[in-house]
Parts: sequence; structure tokens; C-alpha cells
Amino acid sequence: MSRMGFGTMTLCCTLGLLLAGCGEGKGDPKAEAPPVARVEHEEDVNVVRVDHPEQFPLATAAAHASASQLSATGAVSPDISRTVPVISIATGRVVEIHARLGDTVKKGQLLLRVQSADMSGAFSDYRKAVADEQLARTQWERSKLLYDKGAVSLNDLQVSQDMEDKAKVDVENTRERLRVLGGDIDHPAAIVDIRAPVSGVITDQQVTNAAGVAGLSSPNPFTISDLSNVWILCDVYENDLSGVHVGETAEIRLNAYPGKIFTGRISNVSPVLDPSLRTAKVRIEVRNPGLMRVGMFVTATFHGQKKETRASVPASAILHLHDRDWIYVPGGDKKFRRVEVVAGSSLPNNMQEIVSGIQPGQQVVSNALVLQNTVEQ
Repeated sequence: MSRMGFGTMTLCCTLGLLLAGCGEGKGDPKAEAPPVARVEHEEDVNVVRVDHPEQFPLATAAAHASASQLSATGAVSPDISRTVPVISIATGRVVEIHARLGDTVKKGQLLLRVQSADMSGAFSDYRKAVADEQLARTQWERSKLLYDKGAVSLNDLQVSQDMEDKAKVDVENTRERLRVLGGDIDHPAAIVDIRAPVSGVITDQQVTNAAGVAGLSSPNPFTISDLSNVWILCDVYENDLSGVHVGETAEIRLNAYPGKIFTGRISNVSPVLDPSLRTAKVRIEVRNPGLMRVGMFVTATFHGQKKETRASVPASAILHLHDRDWIYVPGGDKKFRRVEVVAGSSLPNNMQEIVSGIQPGQQVVSNALVLQNTVEQ
């Protein structure tokens, strides 16, 4: 029994040594992986320290020649020179409305109908003037015939001729009044048709069904604007007015269509500043392709004439955080500093212009997002 126990013990030891040898032959995946970059936060929230900074490749900011530019916010407004009010000289009550705010109308299109006592009175005066003129003409012709026969004096003939001339003037005046009020001599009626004086879009409406129209003393029933060309009105601070000149062009970007760029011409820089905001209105005239609507917010970019040298970095080096742009620059001693920058326009080869924040020749982390994710872990 003792020999059998000794043999069993020897077999177990041999198996144990074999298993231990097999275990030593397998590699540890964790030992073969690169060391994890441990991040230490400094007192400055924009400074971080990492154990392995070589894991974050650096790129050198290149020099880029670019014209100075100024951005300003504004809004789309109708061109006042292309805005026409629709008026009704005749007073009365609106009985029909054939157009609404925002409708596109053509010149001569019927907009509304007004029942007017002015029109009734004008037609009455016109018919009376026509009847008086016919009587005056008949009397003048009779006086002329009697004068030729020596039955009346020259004075009587001249008086009848004067009455005929005055009657003609009355007819012309009453006919013109009807035309001004919007009436048609061949179709006498108390209804006045108000038609569009120009083609465009109705940008204002001050009338409803059964409302009263008080002629020129009341608000205009409609306002029609030709929106094929519009104004962009921007507010530019007085310190930046030196970079804005009449006749130069500007780039327009609509907030609703950020991917589209329109070009306009600066037509006016207001000579009066807003006393509270210290800004001046800059007017840009631009052709409307149909996308611009009155009241839309826009961003206008004015380009200067002088070239400036700015930095350009890979687009991945810029970190968009809290509505701001940041980059990481090496700070020495395994540290990186986060620096706020102002990004400019996109450049070819996936590069990004930097307006301010760093200078050409400085080194930056080529992929700021990777470093930021490491910091937040």
C-alpha cells in the first residue's frame, strides 16, 4: 500500500509540472497592449497631463494668405423702390376680397371690391353734366341759326357759346373724377374694383371682409412687393465700418439654407449710428432666386482688399465644444493646453483656416477629439 501511495503522489507531481509549463507558454494580451494613457488634471481646467503624449500625434500650423473678412448678422427686407401700396380713393365698404397676405399677384389682377357712395355721386354728376352739355349745345346751335337770320344779337350768341364751352368742361371734369375713383363710364355702378398696380407678392394686408375703406386717410388695404430683388439689412459696429465700402460685394448665407452662398452688392452704409448699440445699417442688394423670404435671418461676410497671413491646421485638430472652437497645443512636461480659436473658412485637402488663436508654425494635436475623449474618461 505504501508503494502504491508513493507512485500516485509522483504521478500527481509530474502532471502538475506539465500543466505549469503549458501555462507559461501563453502570452498575456494586457501585457502586450500599449500602455493606457493616464490623464492627470491640473489646476487650470484647460491644461491636462498625460503619461504617454506620444500617442497623440502633432501637426504644425501652416501659413495661409487670406483676405480679411468681417461677418455681420442681418435680415431679408423688401426693396422699398419695388414696393407699391394698393390704395382706394373711393370711400365705402368692402364687399369682396380676392387676394390674401402672401399671395403672388399679377398686374391688373382684381384684389377687392368696394361699395362706394362716392362712385354713385360721381356717376350722378357725370350724367347731369352730359345732359347740361347737350342742352347748352342745342341752345348754341339755335342761337347761331337765329343770329345768321338777324333774329338775335351778337351778345346773345356769345352767351350761348360760353354756356356750351362751360358745359363741356363740366363733362370732362366729371369724367376724369370717375376715372380717378376707378369707375367705368360704359358700366355705371356703385362698386369700385381695386386692381393690382404691379406684379409681386402681397407683403401687407390691412383690410377684411365688410371692413370700411376711408380713402387716402386710412391704411392701405394691401402692399405689393416685387421680391425678385431684395435688401439685406445688417448691423455693423462702428469699429468695423472701415472694412465696409459702397460698391463692394458681400457673401450672404441664409440660416435656413446654410449650404448655399449668395453674392450681393453693398449699396448704402447708413450715415447715422444707433445711439444705444453703436451700429450702422448696411444695405446689400441681392438677386432673389426664390429662396429668400422677408424676415429671414442671414449672415453677411465682407471681404477686405488686403491679404493677411493666417494659420491653417487639419480640420480634425479643431474641437467644437460648447459653441466654441478649441485646439490642443503641447505645453511641455507631458502637458497639453486647450486654446480657444476662431475658425475661418474651409480649405482644400481637409484643412481649416484659423482667424485668431494661434500663429503659423505652432504645433497642435492633429486629432483633438481623441485627446478630448481620453480626458473625459
